[in-house]
Amino acid sequence: MPELPEVETTKRGISPHIENRRVKEIIVRQKKLRWEVPNNLNRDLVGKMIFTVKRRGKYLLLASDNGTLIIHLGMSGRLRIVNKDLIAAKHDHVDVVLENGKALRFTDPRRFGCVLWEASDIDSHPLLKNLGTEPLHDEFESDYLFKASRGRSIAIKTFIMDSKIVVGVGNIYANESLFLAGINPKRPAGKISKAKYDKLVPSIKKILREAIAVGGTTLRDFTNSSGEPGYFKQSLNVYGRGGENCIRCGNGLKEIRLGQRSTVYCTQCQN
Repeated sequence: MPELPEVETTKRGISPHIENRRVKEIIVRQKKLRWEVPNNLNRDLVGKMIFTVKRRGKYLLLASDNGTLIIHLGMSGRLRIVNKDLIAAKHDHVDVVLENGKALRFTDPRRFGCVLWEASDIDSHPLLKNLGTEPLHDEFESDYLFKASRGRSIAIKTFIMDSKIVVGVGNIYANESLFLAGINPKRPAGKISKAKYDKLVPSIKKILREAIAVGGTTLRDFTNSSGEPGYFKQSLNVYGRGGENCIRCGNGLKEIRLGQRSTVYCTQCQN
């Protein structure tokens, strides 16, 4: 599943190709995604300029002067810049065709992603209005997370993955951040000390920034029509390494299911 670093890297990859470009046509080959692609896209977006591409959580927001195109990659989605005449493959569902002969192509084999339109205030959209703080913004700091956790009995890993608390900390990066901070993922969020949160918040920021940096250097060319998403390869300390030895202490890493998600941690280093 694309997580925040992949979405941020996607944003950085497509932005130079579509910002300040005018839309010529919207081609919808499959409208039944997670939610149906609206019928009004050609009416509302064709002829308009895409001014900016922003990210809010895992949503990409393409802003024009009369509304915003909302894109979510879901479980298997990806975006590429292609020549508009490139023959579409089976799972190429939506093209935003630009006047320069290029197209932003949305591909999603599992169809859990979405392409939506918001003509009014984007921050009031139902999918966005209840989102928590951005983890790389200054307002995400240990005081905020500590106060939000008081009285909460849910596991800390589940807590930091709650998009109403903080957006974009997906399963991979929750595992990695908790390992870096030395916190057991099963511990109740409300019973973790302020000192531990002082370690956790910088750990989350560090893991995400490193992942974005690696993604920015190893992602495949966004103008490549090969169809490969090219999400970055990263050396992971715990995620996907259940049963292997901890890189710190050599103890065997334990893998459990927590909140229906694979969770890997070191029982010695994370307490």
